[in-house]
Amino acid sequence: MSEGTLYDKVWDRHKVTELPTGQTQLFVGLHLIHEVTSPQAFGMLRERDMEVAFPKRTHATVDHIVPTSDQSRPYQDDAAEQMMAELEENVREAGIEFSDPNSGDQGIVHVIGPEQGLTQPGTTIVCGDSHTSTHGAFGALAFGIGTSQIRDVLATGCVAMEKQKVRRIEVEGELGDGVEAKDVILEIIRRLGTDGGVGYVYEYGGEAIRNLGMEGRMSICNMSIEGGARAGYVNPDETTYEWLEGTDEVPDDPEEFAELKEYWESIRSDEDAQYDDVVTIDADDLEPVVTWGTTPGQGVGVTEPIPEPEDLPEDKQDTARRAQEHMRVEPGETMEGYDIDVAFLGSCTNARLPDLRRAARIVEGREVHDDVRAMVVPGSQRVQRAAEEEGLKDVFEEAGFDWRNAGCSMCLGMNEDQLEGDEASASSSNRNFVGRQGSKDGRTVLMNPQMVAAAAIYGEVTDVREVEEKEVTRA
Repeated sequence: MSEGTLYDKVWDRHKVTELPTGQTQLFVGLHLIHEVTSPQAFGMLRERDMEVAFPKRTHATVDHIVPTSDQSRPYQDDAAEQMMAELEENVREAGIEFSDPNSGDQGIVHVIGPEQGLTQPGTTIVCGDSHTSTHGAFGALAFGIGTSQIRDVLATGCVAMEKQKVRRIEVEGELGDGVEAKDVILEIIRRLGTDGGVGYVYEYGGEAIRNLGMEGRMSICNMSIEGGARAGYVNPDETTYEWLEGTDEVPDDPEEFAELKEYWESIRSDEDAQYDDVVTIDADDLEPVVTWGTTPGQGVGVTEPIPEPEDLPEDKQDTARRAQEHMRVEPGETMEGYDIDVAFLGSCTNARLPDLRRAARIVEGREVHDDVRAMVVPGSQRVQRAAEEEGLKDVFEEAGFDWRNAGCSMCLGMNEDQLEGDEASASSSNRNFVGRQGSKDGRTVLMNPQMVAAAAIYGEVTDVREVEEKEVTRA
């Protein structure tokens, strides 16, 4: 088993006891909750006449069901209004801080945690959402949990978990033009498989990771779960500390901050740490990656051919055939030129300010294709305000994008933002499962934000590296 890794250190420091089941009881430093997975857990506490053990270590927001256009109450969707009302009652009774839409701090749970400084290195973080792995970008151990575990954390401040192995993923080299963190993680999942990380947590490192900003690191850790890993993390460094300094929950006092930083440094993986597995990825060879199928692992470089099912491992062949039939793609062709009906910029993977900036640079001075409906959904109200102050909203709206309010939106179709019929979506989100974006016949192509912007402009999957050349040709 691994030794001397950040995972080992943080796990040991939060270990309460070994349970008869063989699991470890871990103390939870931060519990994030939202409107979808928490109501049942609060109900279980009421049935047992129990209270929330650590309300100050718990933080709530609303993201999955919140409308992104008209947010006036009551919500038009009765189920959404009911979930919102129940969350409001639960947090009020328990004394839990709530980033509600009136606070100016509402947003996707995995966006607001980092931007408010709730997410910090060396902590254990849980949330009833699979993409909680996002917070590992800060050197935290962050896990998605189920409703019964949410109940346990609310009641005790602890969670029972099995310790995993640690796989070190070294991403060496430099990312080229048009290639982003999203392409790195899609490539990792493509190579290792959607079940390749089962039994592991992923530690990301190497030159390309070190050179990423926090937003890029969050995108990579966010999709660790899509590769089967229980969590993913990056060792904290000066990039991490610069991000955290000045956030709401990090002390302003220089001496206090220095003490925190000393602890954060102490939990970094040792130079001679032992890993259960090591994988190396060459960033120099990467190009923008897009999915051709119905899992995040069915991806390909934008100029590369879609694989023949017979060339894949035997256990992947039937899935590939069904995916290609659903997506209406042919082996041997590339995804470049694939017709797009919808362009979605958003989700906990790619809805932060730098994501919107990069997409806006592609959009500026151009117009959304006549056959495409395009939307931008900022990851939080803070991101939304900052983007509007920078003029990004104007850039997108002048091009023909619909500028929405913060929320999960079309990432999972639990709200009004959904695909219709067999529409094909260029999406900056994290999952392309059948029905994920609201229609069982809908088709989702995952890609980075710049690629989504280019697809919106040209009405088809477009290699963002060729946009300028394409403009010359079109003129």
